[in-house]
Amino acid sequence: MNEVYVKAREFKKKYPMTISWRLKAHSKIIVTHLNPGEEIKYVFACQKNDNPLDIITTYVIALTNKRILLGQKRLLFGYFFTAITPDLFNDLKVEMGLIWGKIRIDTVKEEVVLSNIQKEALDDIETMITEYMMEEKQKYPQRINQN
Repeated sequence: MNEVYVKAREFKKKYPMTISWRLKAHSKIIVTHLNPGEEIKYVFACQKNDNPLDIITTYVIALTNKRILLGQKRLLFGYFFTAITPDLFNDLKVEMGLIWGKIRIDTVKEEVVLSNIQKEALDDIETMITEYMMEEKQKYPQRINQN
């Protein structure tokens, strides 16, 4: 078993109300795209959409020492993969509902919505992503607006 799958299973055991399945298949996509020297820091699973009724778009999300990776193995063939590097990260927003919550990651190019997450998991996910991004963003030179 790969490390990503083990950590995704641990997350699912800790937060069983989070809607996610096929963790092993999705985890393989993340492992496929790991670069040399990249280490897994945190893994969670959820739906990548903004519709609470759409429960078939499970993704595994991994925070590494270099970027955030999102992977989904399609049912028949192919997969979807997204990487968010610290220089593209803008903001993070947490929304909590009665049972589930959402994490919105705003990047330079798009907004990634991660939904159907058990509300007790939101604090852990927010803390891990925010601390990671604050640490990594300090490594990038500050851009000075010269208008």
